[in-house]
Amino acid sequence: MDDLAGFLRTRRSRVDPAAVGIPVDRYRRVAGLRREEVAHLSGVSVDYYVRLEQGRATQPSEQVLDALARVLGLDDTERGHLYRLARQRRRRTKTPGGRIRPELLRVLDLVVGAPALIMDHRLDVLAGNELADLLYGRPAAGLNTARHIFLEESDRGLYEGWESCTLDVVGHLRLAAGKYPDDPRLASLIGELSMGSDRFRRLWARADVRARTHGRKAYRHPLVGLLELHQENFALPDDSGLELVVLSAPPGSPAEDGLRLLAGLGVPAADPSRTLEPGPIDPTPLAQ
Repeated sequence: MDDLAGFLRTRRSRVDPAAVGIPVDRYRRVAGLRREEVAHLSGVSVDYYVRLEQGRATQPSEQVLDALARVLGLDDTERGHLYRLARQRRRRTKTPGGRIRPELLRVLDLVVGAPALIMDHRLDVLAGNELADLLYGRPAAGLNTARHIFLEESDRGLYEGWESCTLDVVGHLRLAAGKYPDDPRLASLIGELSMGSDRFRRLWARADVRARTHGRKAYRHPLVGLLELHQENFALPDDSGLELVVLSAPPGSPAEDGLRLLAGLGVPAADPSRTLEPGPIDPTPLAQ
């Protein structure tokens, strides 16, 4: 799903040669750096770097990866992604899966006044509280937010910042593909999105990675209007790959009033159960 060669190619195409001391004239036709320029600046042979970009060189050293990250101007998220891609052939990461512990569902119930979700690395919503159900106008459990954004809400209906949301989703899925390259369900989702959305296909080709842990998330709800919320992602301290996502409103803000009004509308009648049916989830319980 993701590979070191493709990531290196896209990153070097975005480096401004002048920023790394390489003179540029009007005859230059290459976007970003040439392969030999990356090799020279990184202190590796041109042949070795070419083999890296062709997928023929394996197990680059930490020193080589550090040098490439420096030359390519990678941020912390991209640097971590580079290292994971380089190690894929050495060590495969088991795809996480399992049931949500009852104790975690109780924690979800304690979140009041804000929509809250439990999501996996594929952006599948495994459980949601009542306000999450009301926000989406349907039971949140069973929803895949990537599919929802690109295939169901591509007309920008619910998402006020739809373009920004699409960037976050693709960047997240790129990171997930680097962490879990052997996950068939993730590969199937990426294929479905690529077939169904031109925008997803274009963004995926850019190979951008994003680790969104907090930030603004705005929704335009058909019943209560604009909700400008703050999203916090809490990664669970285990190997489940799950996150608790909470969408809160500043005290005294119009968004807080909107959430209060939304809460008064009642729980959708479609499915009072907020947990996903066991079918799609690996039935092996997570370690306690």
